[in-house]
Amino acid sequence: MNNPAKPKQVLTIKRALVSVSDKTGVVEFATSLEGAGVEIISTGGTAHLLSDSGLKVQQVSDITGQAELMGGRVKTLHPKIHGGILGRLDIDQEEMTTNEIQPIDLVAVSLYPFEAVSQAPDASVGKAIENIDIGGPTMIRAAAKNFQWTCVVVDSADYAVVAEEIRNTGGVGLETRFKLAAKAFRRTLQYESAISSYFDSLFDSEPEFPDTICLSYQKCEDMRYGENPHQKAAFYAPLNLKAGQLASAKLLQGKPLSFNNLVDAEAAWNCALEFDEPACAIIKHATPCGVAQSENLSIAYDLAFETDPTSAFGGVIAFNRPLNGLVAKLIVERQFVEVIVAPSFQRDAVEILKSKDNVRVLECGEISNRYSESMVLKSLGGGLLLQESDNQLMASTRPTTVTEREPSESEVQDLLFSWRVAKHVKSNAIVFGKDGRTIGIGAGQMSRVDSAAIASMKAKSAKLDVSNSVMASDAFFPFRDGIDTAYNAGIRAVIQPGGSMRDSEVIDAANEHGMAMLFTGMRHFRH
Repeated sequence: MNNPAKPKQVLTIKRALVSVSDKTGVVEFATSLEGAGVEIISTGGTAHLLSDSGLKVQQVSDITGQAELMGGRVKTLHPKIHGGILGRLDIDQEEMTTNEIQPIDLVAVSLYPFEAVSQAPDASVGKAIENIDIGGPTMIRAAAKNFQWTCVVVDSADYAVVAEEIRNTGGVGLETRFKLAAKAFRRTLQYESAISSYFDSLFDSEPEFPDTICLSYQKCEDMRYGENPHQKAAFYAPLNLKAGQLASAKLLQGKPLSFNNLVDAEAAWNCALEFDEPACAIIKHATPCGVAQSENLSIAYDLAFETDPTSAFGGVIAFNRPLNGLVAKLIVERQFVEVIVAPSFQRDAVEILKSKDNVRVLECGEISNRYSESMVLKSLGGGLLLQESDNQLMASTRPTTVTEREPSESEVQDLLFSWRVAKHVKSNAIVFGKDGRTIGIGAGQMSRVDSAAIASMKAKSAKLDVSNSVMASDAFFPFRDGIDTAYNAGIRAVIQPGGSMRDSEVIDAANEHGMAMLFTGMRHFRH
């Protein structure tokens, strides 16, 4: 009987199983292993690739004595493979010897590309199911469980680190093995979560809010700090990003993004995407301070900036069209800006923005969907709130006129524009608008009357004429005082959800003033 071995700080790597779907860097990694005297075992396409590259490879079937079955569905599920991965050399060595099981010191596996295949536009259920890996996750979990005696690698980004340790020490250190094991379990969790979500999506009867939620995100970057300098923060994104979302944006230039930069950029981007016409949204502290749409971006930017030039200083600007050099020049000459967000940036715009190298320039890509997320998550008290995204505009295709006076067609257009903006303003939200641009915005107040007063004050400060403007309110008016305040400011048409116990009182006030009022039947609180 051999003396029981004890786990070592550095695990000598003599034998490795390499079987990867993603072939990135695998030839170089295997070459490094062979150069360190490591015996390589492999399967299928990986074995052929390594052999064709001049490496000596032993097939798994040669070890198991069993050819691959069922088109490759069964190949590694065998005691001589899993015993080699799971064997504890301080306990199981005698049993391994009796059963002719040799230790496998390193397992490098990447899984079938289920996530990519299942999300492809032309994906069939059959094709998705055939890309559910069975042997791969089993080997990964086995190696991760036995990290004291086996090193597991699931990410090609880790090949260089592992290869370097083997070159320097002949093996892989315990701390590295432990970290790689943790990463391996995260990978299998992500994989199973993607499969579970896919299966749920196949049935119309799936629950809107499942009993269990599995979230799979990977870290994109560490933030300089969080909401305040004493708070640490990092940004995570789902594994399969789609273009047109902030998480998939490319930082073309500028300082690293902060927590607040990203929060404001998301608010600005979502607001700009509300509009079909060329539009600009300027955000400060996660709420709009100026929004406009027009026939071109330069006019839209001018009008949005004029709403509140003071608040626009140090803000975040988003556009729903590619940014050109003319608008970039206007921004650079006019104001200090933290972040500029757009689907893309024309070459002349990129060159102009280089003169302000601290400005963060985010390119989000082609807009495929105005509402890119179906659910919103918020951590709360150690738990998680999950709700549907606010992806609707109103209860019906057209709001209902509830006053004696019908709004004119131009008022209707301004009301709908202002209503879209109000969706993105912190509650209590009041938006004054006219001619496709904001005139004044009142946000985040405990009283709706105060928000209306602030919108009026903002318009006056910017020297904008409120007369004959319209007003949008994100929720109903509980009393008539909000209507009276608006009328005195110059508002002549109002859009709001309705639904107050005193709706009749509010409607009477509008009729007394000769105002038009529309009910949408849907509120848009934003806390």
